Amino acid sequence: MNDPTIPAPTYDDGVVRQFSLMAVVWGVVGMLVGVFIAAQLTWPELNLGISWLSYGRLRPLHTNAVIFAFGGCGLFATSYYVVQRTCHVRLFMPRLAAFTFWGWQAVIVAAAISLPLGYTSGKEYAELEWPIDILITAVWVSYAVVFFGTVGTRKIRHIYVANWFFGAFILAVALLHVVNSAAIPAGFMKSYSLYAGVQDAMVQWWYGHNAVGFYLTTGFLGMMYYFIPKQAGRPVYSYRLSIVHFWALIFTYMWAGPHHLHYTALPDWTQSIGMLFSLILLAPSWGGMINGMMTLSGAWHKLRDDPVLRFMIVALSFYGMATLEGPLMSIKTVNALSHYTDWTVGHVHAGALGWVGFITMGSLYYLIPRLFGRPQMHSVKAIELHFWVATIGIVLYIAAMWIAGVMQGLMWRAVNGDGTLTYTFVESVKATYPFYVIRFLGGLMYLGGMCVMAWNTWMTVAGGRAVRVNVPAPMTVAHAA
Repeated sequence: MNDPTIPAPTYDDGVVRQFSLMAVVWGVVGMLVGVFIAAQLTWPELNLGISWLSYGRLRPLHTNAVIFAFGGCGLFATSYYVVQRTCHVRLFMPRLAAFTFWGWQAVIVAAAISLPLGYTSGKEYAELEWPIDILITAVWVSYAVVFFGTVGTRKIRHIYVANWFFGAFILAVALLHVVNSAAIPAGFMKSYSLYAGVQDAMVQWWYGHNAVGFYLTTGFLGMMYYFIPKQAGRPVYSYRLSIVHFWALIFTYMWAGPHHLHYTALPDWTQSIGMLFSLILLAPSWGGMINGMMTLSGAWHKLRDDPVLRFMIVALSFYGMATLEGPLMSIKTVNALSHYTDWTVGHVHAGALGWVGFITMGSLYYLIPRLFGRPQMHSVKAIELHFWVATIGIVLYIAAMWIAGVMQGLMWRAVNGDGTLTYTFVESVKATYPFYVIRFLGGLMYLGGMCVMAWNTWMTVAGGRAVRVNVPAPMTVAHAA
């Protein structure tokens, strides 16, 4: 029996609150930089002749801020929240969890300083130089210790499927980061990759595509498998399908990276393997999307009145669309048209803005009022406004990039009867200009929605207070929390 004189243990939600709030802050910052560089592509004079404001330096800052600052803080917050609720225990080594927060913020600030100053390894999504890479490794190992330690000390036998996805994301990202970032230091903030030539390209895109596969997909699927059932008030449609989805996705994704290197010096058979596994990926990806969608069976009417649930379900729609488009673009004949064009930019942002952005925003809208003792966010109407403004912004953005990309590919391959090019490269740039304006407007709308979320979060937190939630007694039959 429980002794009423002994206070019940509480969850460690302080670090969850910190990561949740910083996810909103970094979301605004990262998207603001993205809108600024989109404006630079439309009006190049906006760099003002200042080197650290140039597109080449701010573009990696944008990707790092959105992926690792906004997305990363969202992943830390949700994984720490979910693993406690589904295991019925406090976080393992809470002081180490606190280190992951402050260490990750230090990584983000270091990136915000070093990248505009021109310190870069030149590797896509892995631009940060070796001292920062070492700090990332320390934070990530600490993250793994806290997460798996919490799972290992759980009070119930069952490990809920969301934790499978979070765990795979943590392990795979650790492997990817250490292997791809292996380098020989050549001074402070300068290094040379341990690999050379086509091997360096292969390792980079093994990392690059799996950063998408495990960081931007698997981790956020962990969010999906917990927060959609919770917000909908329905169990996962098929728990068996969720396990099949997990193992099929985990096995297949690791092999798809070579499709980024079609028509390069990479051996043709390697390119073909990348294409084959990319096509196979369609099955587990859509299996997960269907599982999430069908969780609303019998509860579709909730989408009319629940904008938070709408964020999550539309995120799944974009996940399905992006994971159909990706395999199609990996087909060599399609890739011959799409490669190096803005079609790729549209594809990336369909996944980033639609899937990653919306599932994170929906999860944060679920978390924040509960973490601060409020029944709901300060303004439901503001969530509605955020949803519609951001959705229209995404459609404008990706439609403009799709059209511009196909147009660019067709213009670049067009030849006259005598074999000369029909269009110069400058003509293709000029034809693309209107679509860059539309892309800028779409991005501006998406940023506007994020600013609405920041205001709503501020008002919710200001009117609430941090709450202490007791750890429940162990369940006799474990299932979705």
